[in-house]
Amino acid sequence: MGNLDVTGYLARLGLEAEPPSAAALRRLHAAHVERVPYEALEIQLGRPTPLAPSASLARILRGRGGYCYHLNGAFSELLRELGYPVTRHLGGVQGGAGDAPNLDRNHLALTVAALPDEPATPWLVDAGLGDGFHEPLPLREGTYVQGPHTYRLRRSEVAPGGWRFDHDPAGSFVGFDFAPGVAELPDFAEKHAWLSTSPESGFVRVCVIQRRDAAGVDTLRALTLNRHGAKELVESPEAWWTAAADVFGITPDLFTAEERARLWRQVVAQHEAHTSEGPVVAV
Repeated sequence: MGNLDVTGYLARLGLEAEPPSAAALRRLHAAHVERVPYEALEIQLGRPTPLAPSASLARILRGRGGYCYHLNGAFSELLRELGYPVTRHLGGVQGGAGDAPNLDRNHLALTVAALPDEPATPWLVDAGLGDGFHEPLPLREGTYVQGPHTYRLRRSEVAPGGWRFDHDPAGSFVGFDFAPGVAELPDFAEKHAWLSTSPESGFVRVCVIQRRDAAGVDTLRALTLNRHGAKELVESPEAWWTAAADVFGITPDLFTAEERARLWRQVVAQHEAHTSEGPVVAV
């Protein structure tokens, strides 16, 4: 199966290889968003990451995660190795209500088509949204309910032939559009560099870790641990790393003492900026 460590990847997801099917795709998707966290701790540490799926997978196998380029990049490679017809697409996520729909390449979207048991149904697949959907969505117009969230799929108004995903109003972003054509990872290189280094990038401005399960979403934003409004202020580095490990699977031994101290200083500063100047949103 190519150069991808399929066995290791599936072990990380707690699954075994099986032939492609809609049910198997749902299992893969759910396991990925439950077990591989959405996080940009490398950016917080000033270490921009490569886009290559092999590099993303190496980090995932060490117990870490990433954001959309990493998570969907690696996941799409796994799906291909398992025999799924998967396509990457140029996408654009809108973080706030005032953001106009766009295709600014800040999101790598995925679709899967022509499954043996449901050949006429394409699927929207996404392991890189943080608090996105738990299982893949059939790519047809309609409203879909998963756990506490209600989503909508419709035709895009900014990408001819493309699609629009509208998040639940309680979600951390408004939605995203994606184009119908095929994209490759180098198409995202310029935006990835900006997201990784610009002082205006949400990934630079605030430390966010998220994990989705069937019942909802856990989010650690700076010092605030939140599950659908049940918020807890994390008031010590020990408590912060306990939350990172117990809720998101990111253990402190993955970082040096210096890195842990730097991350703690940054999340404290981000929390203080949030409480004094208003919310800081990562997109």
